[in-house]
Amino acid sequence: MRERGSEGGLIRLNRYLALNGIASRRRADEMIQEGEVMVDDEIVTELGTKIDPTLHRVEVDGVVLKPEGERKRYYLLNKPSGVVCTNDRRENRPRAVDLIADRKKGRIYTVGRLDEDTVGIVILTNDGDFAYRLSHPRYGIRKVYRVTVHGEITEEDLAKLRAGVRLSDFRSHFEKVWLKKKSKMRSTLLLTLTEGRNREIRRVFAHLGYPVRDLRRCEYGSLSDRGLKVGHWRPLTREEVAELADLACEENAGPPPKKVRRAARAPHRGERYGEQARGRSRPRRARHSR
Repeated sequence: MRERGSEGGLIRLNRYLALNGIASRRRADEMIQEGEVMVDDEIVTELGTKIDPTLHRVEVDGVVLKPEGERKRYYLLNKPSGVVCTNDRRENRPRAVDLIADRKKGRIYTVGRLDEDTVGIVILTNDGDFAYRLSHPRYGIRKVYRVTVHGEITEEDLAKLRAGVRLSDFRSHFEKVWLKKKSKMRSTLLLTLTEGRNREIRRVFAHLGYPVRDLRRCEYGSLSDRGLKVGHWRPLTREEVAELADLACEENAGPPPKKVRRAARAPHRGERYGEQARGRSRPRRARHSR
């Protein structure tokens, strides 16, 4: 292995894999321990290993990550239902990255994720810093979802949506809630999120008693799904990339999010999708001396 660069240019190997869309940091650690990662043609199994991306050659499954001179790629996909946002080659379901039919795309990955059942626009790129800024809640990139639910939503429940609905592990927070139309059979709303939790929209409406019929992301930052049919994709223009980069610049960044200490408790009736925390023990009672 070549001599490492200065400390300022080093990055943990698991984080480098995550930034390149290979796997989460936890899964990257497993891949390292299992000998699936090579640095400068040597297998690395030691956790905590640091590399300098400008000096070291990192290889996973025969693919070299970010070879020197690689052109950065940016795509917009209108993801269909049934497609997953993962780069795991062992995945048997259709993957979003496989729908990008550009032969020059190289190794790309999705910026954030959409649930398998959710339709809507997704950005795919090989630019790790760009992807990090767009997906980090500190930069507050605005995302708009159109949701259609069973039933006629009440004014009381609209007020709850705007105030925030308490679930078992967090309180929902929608920046804006618009009611587009409603009938006795269904209601359609537009919701704005800057920080989304796993299946948050579906969980909130299930908690309120309105099963989701259709959910799609129609806007992401300065981008929208207008003119892009479901299942289709296109490259982003330089102007679009620049606009997104401006939205995620340091001047627009907020303070680092605070870590919230979550208390374990039984879920409310009506909560779904595995909301009850798993593997958590009940808090111990304090002992009072007499």
